[in-house]
Parts: sequence; structure tokens; C-alpha cells
Amino acid sequence: MSSDHLSAKARIVLLLVTALATSAPAQQPYDLLLTGGTVVDGSGAPRFTADVAIRGDRIVRVDRAGIPAGDAKTVVNVEGLVVAPGFIDNHAHIATNIHRYPLAENFVRQGITTIIASLHSGDQPWPLDAYMAELEVAPNVGFFAGHSWTRERVLGLANRAPTPEELDRMKALVEQSMQQGALGLSTGLLYVPANYARTEEIVELAKVAARRGGIYVTHMRDEGPGLIQSVEETIRIAREAGIPAHINHHKAVGAAQFGWSRRTLAMIDSARAAGLDVTHDLYPYTASSTGSSILFPQWSLEGGREAFARRMADPATRARVETEMRTIFRERAGESLASIQFRVLRSDPKYNGKTLADLVKDRRLPNTIASGIRTVIELQLAGGFSAIYHSMDDEDVKRILAHPLSMIETDGDPVGYGEGYPHPRSYGAFPRVLARYVRELKVITLEEAIKKMTSAPAQRIGQRERGLIREGMYADVVVFDAERIQDLATYTDPHRYSVGVIHLFVNGVPVIRDAALTGERPGRVLKRG
Repeated sequence: MSSDHLSAKARIVLLLVTALATSAPAQQPYDLLLTGGTVVDGSGAPRFTADVAIRGDRIVRVDRAGIPAGDAKTVVNVEGLVVAPGFIDNHAHIATNIHRYPLAENFVRQGITTIIASLHSGDQPWPLDAYMAELEVAPNVGFFAGHSWTRERVLGLANRAPTPEELDRMKALVEQSMQQGALGLSTGLLYVPANYARTEEIVELAKVAARRGGIYVTHMRDEGPGLIQSVEETIRIAREAGIPAHINHHKAVGAAQFGWSRRTLAMIDSARAAGLDVTHDLYPYTASSTGSSILFPQWSLEGGREAFARRMADPATRARVETEMRTIFRERAGESLASIQFRVLRSDPKYNGKTLADLVKDRRLPNTIASGIRTVIELQLAGGFSAIYHSMDDEDVKRILAHPLSMIETDGDPVGYGEGYPHPRSYGAFPRVLARYVRELKVITLEEAIKKMTSAPAQRIGQRERGLIREGMYADVVVFDAERIQDLATYTDPHRYSVGVIHLFVNGVPVIRDAALTGERPGRVLKRG
């Protein structure tokens, strides 16, 4: 065959390839395009109108002039809606159970794309890295080294300081957790057994987290009469351990402490002025939720349930407990038995959702604190309970929310629809901020609220590529109706999803489209840095 014939065939092939390439549609550079939305970018800067383009798991273009619709495989018109970074929940009780609720519907319907498990009194997954590796969930998640879990593994429920050898074992556990991806050390100093720890113990463990670039997060030792001392302790730990410190669910509990947020916020400002990195968060409600143990002097709970029962069988010890509980009860719940609403009362489930006043009435006891205390002791002997405690003032909530260093959390639980009587914060904390405190009361602006929910917590946990609508950032994005977003859950009717979140994307994958769950599970485990 001649070379002329070969060259002719080559020319024909080249012409065919050129024709096919010319006739084929141009490759679309973006997977998703959100057009015409009002961008609140998470920085605190004023809102603006722009198109936002996503490719893979990243935001790749934010253009105020607009982006051609033909450049994207999927185009979603979000005109009239807010486009913001996905919300970051600074604290929720997901550490050992998020795998049972992989869609995390009560969270994602609030616009939450990342949930942080800063452990207080709960257990820690172990080995942490093995648990992380197996997760397939909708939101991103992050974990902490839990002080309570660490202490209990070494000391059980003993009310004493660790020996040097025991402290070394505790430090080794924190070190292992940090190596496996923990974001820092977290404490629940209100609760047994963490309550038994001296400040020096926490400082030594926090130093371990600090060396690994972690932060210190705390449910403080006391949020009532000891609130000021507890903030002082947090600041001391930050200073002596050389670590950034963060207060979870900052509050002032008990009528005698209403207004004390002025003092605690001034303390945080003073610590910052002295060069310490101290921040805080809150949930937007005037009721807390926790176990029955907070109603007891902590010494009475040492050693667990059997030891407590022995103490209650001794008349003199029981009398001492009842006397101390009178003060504690008033601090946590005021003068009314109706201020304690049972969430889970395993020994008598028909009272789930009802109050201590209802139970005392049904037992034909006088509606007094003395009756309430005796009843609570009997319930503790039968296994205890979790409850909602109405014990805070909205003026403190507003003051803490308005502080420039505050952020938002749910302090919520992953729940199945209709399961138990959760605190409404599990369904509505973030929309409640946007509905009540932004839209209705105008305590803060929309831009300020979004910053508290996005870039501020992202930076706090060392996630510099999340929390902003910017080119190059991970595509965690919420699209919501600012005029309609609303929490619907109440204390007596808690199982009501919030409304107003229209679309939600986690790492570029739709978790909610047109207000409906997609079933996708694109969440990732966020590790330090």
C-alpha cells in the first residue's frame, strides 16, 4: 500500500474526529448552579445577590454578575431565598449513637451540615478512629476526647484525685484520642465523676490536647450560684494549659443568678484582652435538659447506684441529703414542682412529658419542695430520670446571644420522630434564633446570626475550609426562606420539624432538595486541621 493512500486515510480520520469534536456539546464546568439567591456568606459582611457554582465537593465560583445556566449540569433557581454556609452545631449528644440515626433528620432540617460531639458526661467511642471509619451519615461530624469517659476508665466513680500513675494513664488516653482525630478535650464538670476532678487534673489533660493543636470545651462546674467561679476556672485552664477554651451552653441558672451574664461576659472580654482565646455558645431557650443527678449533692452519688442506696438507707445521711437538696432544688428549679418536666422516667413511663407536680399530685402528696425532694430521691433509687428544667431568664439569653464571641448549639439529641419527650432544642434551636431573635426581636442581624452559626464555629474547631460561601471552600450550603424559617417544636409537643429550609448540601451532595430528604449520606468526619 502506498504512502499516499495512508496519508489520505489519515486525513479522512482526522476530519471525522474534528467533526465529532465540533458537534459534541461543550463540557459543563459545574455540577450545580444556584442562581439569583441572596448570599449571606458567613463572614458577617452585608448580604449580596449572586450565583453560586459547585463542582464536586467544593464551591468553585461566586459571581454577582451571574453565571450562564448552560455551564452547569443542574441549575436551581433560589431567587428570594438566602444562600448561606451550612450551620455548625457546636454541641450535640451524638458521640455514640449517630450511626443509629444516619440521616439526622431533626438536625439537618434545621440547616445543620456539621455536628460536633463535645463530650460532657457521656461515653466516648473507642477506639475512636475505628468508629469514625465506619460512619456513613448525612452531616459532617467531629469528636472530642472526653474527660468523664477517661476518668471513669481509670478511677471509676471514685471521689478523689488520681495518683501520679493514674494521671499518666489518663493523659495517655487523651493522647491516643487526639492521635485518632479528636478535636480537643471536653469536660462535663457538673456531672459525676468529672465533678470530682480538681482544676489541676483538667489542666494537665488539657496540656496534652494543646500539644496536638486541640481546644478545650467545657460544660462548666456550676451554672448557678457557682457560675462566676466556674468561668474563672475555665479561664484558668486556658491560661495554665496554654489552650483555646470554649464554654458550651453559657447560661445563668436560677432566679438569684438572673442578670449574671453581664459579669460572665465581662470576664470573657477581660480574658481576651489579656491574650487568652476564650469563646462560648448557647441554645436559645430558657429551659435546660439533663439527668436527675444535678438535683443531688455530688458526694451522695459517689460509687454509683448501690452506694447511693446504702446512703439513703441511713437516716442521718438521708436527712443531710434532703437538707442540701433544698438549696439545690431552688437553684435548679425554683419554688415550683411544675418547673421539672420528665423526659424519660423509666420507672414510670406514663409520666414522660408530665411534671413532678403531676406525679406528686397523683401520689396525693402536698405540693411542696419537701414532697418533691422525697419523691425525687425515690425516683433516683429506681434508676433516675432525665428532665427539662425551666430555670433561666430570656434577658440573659438575649445578652449572651448578642455578644460578639457567642455561637450557637442545639445541645440536642438525635431522635426518631415520636420517640420520647426531647427538649425542643433538638428540633428547633437554629431556626429559633433566626425566627425569634433575628426576625421578630431583632436582637442580632441576619448576617451576625449566620456568622455565629458558620465561620465562627468552623474556625473554633480548626476547619478553615468550611463556614464561608467562598471559592475553594467545601460545599456545605443551606438555602432557606428568611421570612418563613421557624421552629415549631414546643416543650409539650416536641416532635415537630422546623420549616423554611428548602435545600441543604453537604460536601456538594444534596441532603435536602425542595424541603424533602434525599437519603444521601455524604457526611465526613472532621479532624483537627
